[in-house]
Amino acid sequence: MTSSTAGPAPDVVFAAFTTAGLWPGLGKRAAAELPEAGIRTPDDVTADKLVGLPRVGRQRAERLFSSFLAAAPTYDVVELLVTAGVSARLAANAAEALGPDAARRLRDDPWMLLSLSQVTLADADRLAVAVLPGVDKQDARRGRALVSLTLRTATRDGHTVLPVDLVVAALRAEGVEDPAAAVLAAVDGGEVLDHEPPEPEFDPESDEEPAEPDPALRMLSLSRYGMAEEAVAENVVRLAATAERIADPASVRSVAKGLDPAQLEAVAQVLGAGVSLLTGGPGTGKSRTVASVVKLLESKGTEVALAAPTGRAAKRLEELTDHPAVTVHRLLGAQGTTGGFARNEEWPLDADVVVVDEASMLDVELTAALLEACADGTHLLLVGDPAQLPSIGPGHVLGDMIDSGAVPVTELTTLHRQAAGGAIARLATGVRGGELVQVESPDREVVIVPATGSAEAARRVVQLVTDSIPRALSLDPATVQVVTPVHRGPAGTIELNKALKAQLNPGDGTVYGFDVGDRVVATANHLDLEPVGFANGEVGVVTGARDGSLSIDFSSGPCNVTGTALSDLKHGWAITVHRAQGSEWPGVVVVLPPEAGGMLSRPLVYTALTRAQKHLSIVHASGAALARAVREVDVRPRRTRLAQLLRDQTD
Repeated sequence: MTSSTAGPAPDVVFAAFTTAGLWPGLGKRAAAELPEAGIRTPDDVTADKLVGLPRVGRQRAERLFSSFLAAAPTYDVVELLVTAGVSARLAANAAEALGPDAARRLRDDPWMLLSLSQVTLADADRLAVAVLPGVDKQDARRGRALVSLTLRTATRDGHTVLPVDLVVAALRAEGVEDPAAAVLAAVDGGEVLDHEPPEPEFDPESDEEPAEPDPALRMLSLSRYGMAEEAVAENVVRLAATAERIADPASVRSVAKGLDPAQLEAVAQVLGAGVSLLTGGPGTGKSRTVASVVKLLESKGTEVALAAPTGRAAKRLEELTDHPAVTVHRLLGAQGTTGGFARNEEWPLDADVVVVDEASMLDVELTAALLEACADGTHLLLVGDPAQLPSIGPGHVLGDMIDSGAVPVTELTTLHRQAAGGAIARLATGVRGGELVQVESPDREVVIVPATGSAEAARRVVQLVTDSIPRALSLDPATVQVVTPVHRGPAGTIELNKALKAQLNPGDGTVYGFDVGDRVVATANHLDLEPVGFANGEVGVVTGARDGSLSIDFSSGPCNVTGTALSDLKHGWAITVHRAQGSEWPGVVVVLPPEAGGMLSRPLVYTALTRAQKHLSIVHASGAALARAVREVDVRPRRTRLAQLLRDQTD
C-alpha cells in the first residue's frame, strides 16, 4: 500500500458534494444550475449568488445558505473521500454515524468507514492509502475492523453469532496474518463479545470423565446483538417470575362464545403467564382470540396495550379488536433514527397486558427493548406465525422462543375460514404444510397466471394491476399491491415500478424522482420527522412535492420528508416480499420470475401469498422451482443463542 497526498481542486469536491445530493434542500435541477450562477466552489456560496438561481427567491436563498453552512461536517468528509477515489455519497452516512468531527476520526482510523452500510473493504483500504502514509494490510486497526465487518455481514442473513473458526477464516482470506490478535483487539475494544462453548451435560451417576466443552461451539457476536439476546432471555424469566394471575380462569367463559378449545386455552394462558405465545396460520382465528382477550381484560378494567411491527398491521389489529393499536416503535417512544426508546426500565409502559401481533417480524433488538419496557408483573402476549419469513433484522425470536420450550405456546390449527370458501387461506395452509395444492376458485379469489419468462411476467403484472383486476373485480388499482422476491430483472421491483408509474402516474419525478400521486415505500425508520414520521416497510402516497421536500400520507399518518430521509424512499407499487410482511392489501399480485428460483423458500412463498385479503393473482414464471421450494426448502437456519439462553435460564 502506498500513499498519495495531493488533494483534488476545491471545485471537484464541491461538484461531488452537490451532485451527490448532500446539500439539504437543494434539488437535482438546482444543483445542475449552480455553475451557471457562478457558484463553483464553497467560497462562491452566498445568499446573494443563490438568488441568481432560477426559481430561488430571497427567503429560499437564505435557507439554502444556512443549510450549506450546517452541512460543513459532511463537506469535510466528501473532501476526504474524493481524495481517495471513494464515492461522495457515503459522506452523509459517515457524518451522521461518526458525528461532527467525522473527517478527523476517519483520518485517525480510515477503517471506521466499515461501520457504515454499503461500504466495501476496498473503499476503506483506498481511504487508508490516501490518509496514512506507509500503511499496510497488517495494521491492527484493519484487523479489528474486519472482525466487526465479518460479524456485521453475517447479521444481514439474520445471524446474531458466528463460530470463531468462520471469523478467523474470513480474516485470513483478507490477508490478516494474525487473526487471533485481531479477534482479541475487537473483544478488548468492546464492540465484540466472546461466548465460551457451553459445558456438556454432566451425569453424576456415570463413571466416565466429564467431557470437555467443544471448542467448535465458541462463538463471537457484535456486542449489541449478544447483549440483546441476553436481555431477552433475562427479561422473559423476570416477567414469568413476577406475573400474578389477572383473573379467575372461570372468567374466560364470559368470552367463550364461538371460540374453540385451543382458542379458549390461549385466552386463559394470558391471564396467568408472564410471557405467552399464540401461533397459527391464516384463517385459524388468531385475531378472533386476541379480540376475546381484549374484551375480557377491558371488562376487568385491566390496562391493555396493542401493537404490531408495521403501521398496516397495527391498523388491522385496531379494526379487529376495536381497541387502539400502534406500531411497536411508537409504543416504545422511538427516538428518531438513533434506535433509542423513551420507554425503558426507568419509564416502563403503563399497561398491565401488552399484546404484539405479527411477532415473527420482531428482531432481537426490538424485542429486547419491548421486554425491558415491561414492568414487573406485566403480561406479554406475542401473536405470530412462525411459518412466515423471520425478521429483516438479526435474530429468530419467535422461533427461538418456541424451540426453547421455556415459554408457553398455544398453536391454533383449525381452519375456520375454510367453511366460508377462503381459497387464499386453503392455498396458504397447503403451502405452510409443504404442499402446493390446486385450489378451486370460481369466484376468482385466487387466479394463477402462467408466464414463460421475466419479460412476459412483467407485462402480465402491469396488465393485471392497470386493467384486468379493476375491470373484472372492481378493485381500485390503489388497493392492489405487487409483491416480488427480487429487485433486479424485468420482474423485479425497480423495473416493475418504472412500468407501473408510466401507466398509473406518469411524470418527471420533480422531487428526488417522485411526483404527487406516486406510491412510495420506506426502506428505513425515520420516526423523528414531523408530524409522525415513518417506519421501515410502510407504504404511502405522495401528496405534495416542492423545494426538495415531499408530503406523504402513510398508514400511520401524514409526514413531511426532507434531507437524507428522502434517500430512504423508493417507489412502492411493487415491493419485495420482506417489505410486504406485516401488511395486507385487498388485492395482491405475486410475481415469481425465473431469476427468483434460487431465493424461493416455503416461508417466502407463504409470506407472499398471505398478504392478500380478497384477491390473489400469482404470475408464475419460475417453473418447477416453485413446487420444489414449497416442498423442500425451509428458510436457511439462523445462528442465534436465544433458545439456548432461555433453556439455561429456566433449567
